[in-house]
Amino acid sequence: MLLGALPLAGCGAPPELRYPAPTAAPTRTAAPGTPSAAPTPPPATGLPGTGAATPTVDPGLVAVPCPDGPSGARIVDLVRGRGGVLPSGVRVRVRTGPLCAGDWHYTVLEVTGHETLQVITEGRPGAPRLVTAGTDVCTAEVRAAGPPGIRTRVCDTGGLDVPVA
Repeated sequence: MLLGALPLAGCGAPPELRYPAPTAAPTRTAAPGTPSAAPTPPPATGLPGTGAATPTVDPGLVAVPCPDGPSGARIVDLVRGRGGVLPSGVRVRVRTGPLCAGDWHYTVLEVTGHETLQVITEGRPGAPRLVTAGTDVCTAEVRAAGPPGIRTRVCDTGGLDVPVA
């Protein structure tokens, strides 16, 4: 008879159905005199309307159209004037730029009867300084002091036909 009862001993209702579910969540009480910790605020998301700071991108990482100048005409005047790169009678058209990365500027000029001219300037938009101009403007100064957006544009990709980011 005992042999017949053993196989049935493991049968029955599963444990979760045998015991009633608690009706209220258990509560904990802090030990007397123990200060309670303030809740930790959620991490800043940078989303609009949350009051959290939105991270900003370093203005030198990417060469983008210059919002405040210099103008293409200012760059042309610079390479014709003090730079002495172009004679005054040559026809010039701005093909690309100026593009800014930090306080550096990159411009591509189409020069009638000559090769395309790349120009790198640096400084305030109203008074840029000519850094270099030519068909290959990846110079030691550009590599050493230029912002990443300019270096990437002229040294890593060759500049001329790279679309604006």
